[in-house]
Amino acid sequence: MKKKRIAWGLITALFFIVLLAAGCGSTSKPTESPKGQGPTGTVMIYTSIYPDIIELMKPSIKKQFPDLEVQWFQAGTEKVMAKIAGEIEAKKVQADLIMVADPSYYLTLKEQKLLQQYDAPNRKNITINKDAEGYWTGVRISNMIIAYNTAKVSEADAPKSFKDLLDPKWKGKIAMPSPLLSGTAYVTAGVLADKYGWNYFEELKQNGLKVEEGNSAIQNKLIRGEYLAVIILEENILKMAAKGEPVKVVYPADGTIVIPSPIAMFTTSKNQEAAKAVLDWFLSPAGQEVMVKGWMHSVRDDIAAPQGAPPLKSLMNTALKPDWGKLAKENETIKETFRSTVLDK
Repeated sequence: MKKKRIAWGLITALFFIVLLAAGCGSTSKPTESPKGQGPTGTVMIYTSIYPDIIELMKPSIKKQFPDLEVQWFQAGTEKVMAKIAGEIEAKKVQADLIMVADPSYYLTLKEQKLLQQYDAPNRKNITINKDAEGYWTGVRISNMIIAYNTAKVSEADAPKSFKDLLDPKWKGKIAMPSPLLSGTAYVTAGVLADKYGWNYFEELKQNGLKVEEGNSAIQNKLIRGEYLAVIILEENILKMAAKGEPVKVVYPADGTIVIPSPIAMFTTSKNQEAAKAVLDWFLSPAGQEVMVKGWMHSVRDDIAAPQGAPPLKSLMNTALKPDWGKLAKENETIKETFRSTVLDK
């Protein structure tokens, strides 16, 4: 009996030692986050996407990443580029992610070794504008098209091509955004100069071409009838047409200018895991659906076109193909040529 009491005493003592050790262990370690919890902290996005589209995106992003604060700096592509240039010089790049409208700019950032290589899981489903090494991925498609005021111009009389804008009947009533301020306008200037030469812009100027700061200013003046036909972003016109405004898209017979704007992450990002998660979400079906609600085409084949727009594939056979390498290397030359050809005359 005495031996049994000793054995039970030892067992009881060992039991309490184990409990004590377990208790000490639980108090010395922080509580782990639940498995599968999303990223935390802050992610800063620099973008040229319109402010109202950003507001459209925010609830979906918050639902996907409830514990993450996503901040935005929004401006035209050229202003975003200027801000980044200043931050690069100061060696204090604040952005984690960048989404601007000029794909050629990403070639410059890659050359400067400022982009983080990342093969996002959803990247395999993207069918347009992927860097072979994974430094950027197309995230939205903005088409530069022609639009006209339906209250003042009949469909039969509307211009059918970029060349049609040289017709004297449009004199003083045509416009385009400035390539010095708008990324999509910069691409457009480069593409049309390659196709028709700078003489085309000289003739447009002679025909009374006006140059506005951006697409929104042109959209508003087209609605008011100050302009009859314009070169402009498809998304502006689709959105206004859906609201009942007297505007309509023309997909030019000489080729729509298809601009697959990318998303990329900076090597300097201080929250790379969160930035990767947000980047991948933008490439997911949910992220792309939000892009389409913002009147832009998706970079995925499994997402339908925006309301009122044809499928992207129907435009690709005749689309004007930008030379991204040339646009990256000759940025200042193209802008100065446009300035001297159109703005300074």
